[in-house]
Amino acid sequence: MGFGKAVATAFKKYVTFSGRASRSEYWWFFLFYVLVLVAAGMLDAAVGNLEQGYIGYAVILVMFVPNISISVRRLHDINMSGWWYLVFLVPIVGIFFMVFWFTKKGDEGDNRFGSDPLGADVGEVFA
Repeated sequence: MGFGKAVATAFKKYVTFSGRASRSEYWWFFLFYVLVLVAAGMLDAAVGNLEQGYIGYAVILVMFVPNISISVRRLHDINMSGWWYLVFLVPIVGIFFMVFWFTKKGDEGDNRFGSDPLGADVGEVFA
């Protein structure tokens, strides 16, 4: 899945906590999120709101639910409950667990959370 398709899919499914999200979908959306935050920070600095960061806060607020939903779907892809997202709240250690899980290859074929988000494309790409 490419950059544009991943971002479009993430926003299309922004309140969908069921199903699965592939690694590429998650990481392309994460890159988009970081780029938008950097741009918001630059805009805040340009208009003199660097200390308040109103634009950055608005971006975080708008992206809050899509970020959680794609993270939950990513956990579903490795056959883990979305409730494991709460591990993120554990200082320092939680971040390491999340990065490990989000970089882990998803289950091939169907699992208890749905069908493989890559479907038949995996075999064609890596054959």
